[in-house]
Amino acid sequence: MAEGVPVLATRDLTIRFGGHVAVNAVTCAFAQGTLTAIVGPNGAGKTTYFNLISGQLRPSSGTVSLLGKDITRLGAAQRTRLGLGRGFQLTNLYPNLTVHENVRLAVQSVAGIRFDFLSIAGHDAKVAEEARRCLERVKLDAHAHLPAAALAHGDQRKLEVAILLALKPRVFMFDEPTAGMSIDEIPTILDLIEEIKAERNKTVLLVEHKMDVVKRLADRIIVLQDGTLIADGAPADVVASPAVQQAYLGLPPAAEPPREVSHG
Repeated sequence: MAEGVPVLATRDLTIRFGGHVAVNAVTCAFAQGTLTAIVGPNGAGKTTYFNLISGQLRPSSGTVSLLGKDITRLGAAQRTRLGLGRGFQLTNLYPNLTVHENVRLAVQSVAGIRFDFLSIAGHDAKVAEEARRCLERVKLDAHAHLPAAALAHGDQRKLEVAILLALKPRVFMFDEPTAGMSIDEIPTILDLIEEIKAERNKTVLLVEHKMDVVKRLADRIIVLQDGTLIADGAPADVVASPAVQQAYLGLPPAAEPPREVSHG
């Protein structure tokens, strides 16, 4: 990748569903070592924008590039192999496999193990150990033997993050990673995201509704409204923007000063 080329970028990225423009010509670049929060009211196009970046949806127009390579026509699996890691708002697991097996499959995918995948990986000590380390980081190692379906919702979200870690992406995409978690569980995920950010060789994108989470983690905030990018900048500047307060925080627009009434 040439110096100065962003790790991830979208250019005029647009998708239409019939007459509805869900994402409208969004141009944005994301640099290595940064964490960008993507915020906006419900229906603003945040998750749709994520889906366009990660390959779940194909754009009507515009491009997506990763490490300087145009990936617009590539599917989600190809993008994952190139270093784009996506976590979902709803868990995306193999429910009948154990917690450890779910992560082990991701580890072996990175290692290029293809044939008779479960039995081969099961006898590969390095693969098993890497999976265990990922589970330790999300504090799920004690549940490694359980089927994924037996986990509480919050633990399933943690498992999804462990799978994401196992894929070793250059870009981490988290879609409301703390949704459905108890107050006690949330710090584990936030601390882990901060650890990833601190590595400085990763890029993190975060869709999140909780502004306290955004303020804690983000170097930068971009705001979508009706599919259009309406603000992009440092968290303090974006949160203070009247347009953002009106669109995202639900605050009314500033009142106009009263007009003088002429009595003459």
